[in-house]
Amino acid sequence: MSLSFLDRFRPQRPAQPAVVFDGLAQVRGYWEGLRQGDVLPARAAIDPRGLTGVLDRVFLAERIGRGLVQVRIAGSGLADFAGMDVRGLPLSCLFAAESRTQLAVTIERVFSEPAVAEVDLGSDRAAGAGLVARLLLLPLADEGATKLILGAISFAPGPTAPCKLQIRSWRDERLPRAPTPTFATETPPVVQPIRRVGHLSLVHVSE
Repeated sequence: MSLSFLDRFRPQRPAQPAVVFDGLAQVRGYWEGLRQGDVLPARAAIDPRGLTGVLDRVFLAERIGRGLVQVRIAGSGLADFAGMDVRGLPLSCLFAAESRTQLAVTIERVFSEPAVAEVDLGSDRAAGAGLVARLLLLPLADEGATKLILGAISFAPGPTAPCKLQIRSWRDERLPRAPTPTFATETPPVVQPIRRVGHLSLVHVSE
């Protein structure tokens, strides 16, 4: 009698329901609506009224180094999780030390490809537990030398114990690059050699 046969008569544990991270689809949809073809949305185009209901999950971050971003604007979700105002702080300060390298790699891909990234997050204090949050990173158009990300983080329902975020998995979607604009140049007219007829000179210009 095989073990697999006996397993059929053992009580089965109910499958854990999938965690739903509210608001991320709305943020992604709003960002997609601002795109013009392959051109990334500009910071000035973002209207908080378009993010009604999810503003607590949204933040804006600026690149301050390779793979590093500083939070410029943040909803209450990040502040509540961190227990302080996170504006002016690097996003990496919310992450466990062992996850910061992968966070930097993911952030840099969002800027350089460009790409959209989703990151599944757990707690560094409960390594075997389920996910506590999901992070969405969306690139914005450069403002001169300034590179920006529109981000959103959604936490799992229920209280979240104080912790550092730990990356469990990630995925990114490379975006098509906007074509480099080309400017038409005017071709100068071709001047034909001078022909002389008697004491007259004829010059022919072909357009």
